[in-house]
Amino acid sequence: MELIALSAVSFAYPDGTRALTGIDISIGAGERVAVLGANGAGKSTLFQLFNGLLRPTMGTVTFKGRIVEKAYLKEVRRMIGMVFQDPDDQLFSNTVHQEIAYGLINLGLTGVRMEQAASWALQVAGLAGYENKSPFNLSGGEKKRVALASVLAMQPEVLVLDEPTAALDPIGAAKIIKLLNGINSELGITIVFATHDVDAVPLLADRVYVMDKGEIRLSGCTAEVFARKDLIRAHNLRLPRVAHLAELLERDGICRLPALPLTIGQARKALQEHLARGGTGNE
Repeated sequence: MELIALSAVSFAYPDGTRALTGIDISIGAGERVAVLGANGAGKSTLFQLFNGLLRPTMGTVTFKGRIVEKAYLKEVRRMIGMVFQDPDDQLFSNTVHQEIAYGLINLGLTGVRMEQAASWALQVAGLAGYENKSPFNLSGGEKKRVALASVLAMQPEVLVLDEPTAALDPIGAAKIIKLLNGINSELGITIVFATHDVDAVPLLADRVYVMDKGEIRLSGCTAEVFARKDLIRAHNLRLPRVAHLAELLERDGICRLPALPLTIGQARKALQEHLARGGTGNE
């Protein structure tokens, strides 16, 4: 089922700055979709069109087949949950519980129903026991999870995240990736995220759109997109580090793998199979 669709969408800011040109995107229920691009590619502007924070200058944005317009905004904004790049832009309450409760109260939930929804969201985000803590005293990764829990509590169908691993240490980034994959696989929530962290993309996305200067330059499944090495680099991006290592091993005549690995797990499996066949060098 198609959830979000953009058809021939362009957007220019009031000062005339053109941010997006001729965007065509389709996102289905349950998918994990990355929008990959260097800083300034137009990713954040694109996401603000999804739930009507911005309106296209040209083209149409639809959710579940219905145009995103004023009469539909309240429903769309409940079903499409937005998580900002910097959680400090999203957090404002004195305690984690108040942060989670704010959106629920706006939805009309009170009493036991509100408490149950808040407790569930905190449990999913791995924050049980954090209810009375100040979100401003938490680590960067914990703040991101509070922001995520505040959106999850409203039970959206789509989670849209801007740079979910930005400013996190490797362990914090790994925890966020694991959490988002669990939310997708166990709850069936569609995940859409913008990033320029190419190493995170193979761990968290089934499909990829590559943006540059406000246009979609490349799209396809994750393996197909990264196989276009020259195009990836032409748009100010790079291969995941594992893929670049495999590329160097092939260039130096050490090992040629049948397919470009994008993760450590894929590389390990490919090397084991290569060695089991007695492969050496460029065999």
